[in-house]
Amino acid sequence: SSTVLQALEDGLRRADADPSVKAVTICGDNGQFSAGADIRGLSPAKRQGSALGPVISLIESSRKPVVAAIEGFALGGGLEVALGCHYRIAHVKARMGLPEVTIGLLPAAEGTQRLPRLIGVPAALEMITTGRHIPAAEALKLGLVDEVVEENTVEAAIDLANKV
Repeated sequence: SSTVLQALEDGLRRADADPSVKAVTICGDNGQFSAGADIRGLSPAKRQGSALGPVISLIESSRKPVVAAIEGFALGGGLEVALGCHYRIAHVKARMGLPEVTIGLLPAAEGTQRLPRLIGVPAALEMITTGRHIPAAEALKLGLVDEVVEENTVEAAIDLANKV
């Protein structure tokens, strides 16, 4: 939602400006990272506030390491947010994908560029064109996530952020 995007943008700008902040962890609420953008917000007439693409670019260009703590689903725009992060940790039960193609939409926040850079063109093409959700173990094999954990994903992401 525009509220979440604005909060991400504001938080990242504050973190980058604060010398006491050494790294950032992005996580969802109630065991869910993000099941994607609110499709109702795609209408230009309804769009307000921050846009997904520029917020992800802000994440990617952060001078401080940004770690995604993926629990539940990272789908569509949620996966694109994770792709903008410098590191990604996923819970063993997490699933990731770009399902918007199943309703005729292409990932619009540069996920089609970031995903192939991360996991290679063949695997990225399969994910982009089918909308298939992949489990955390497969994401680890592909290089989409840096680590898979069975316990507290947020704590593991904070630990990694502190290390880097």
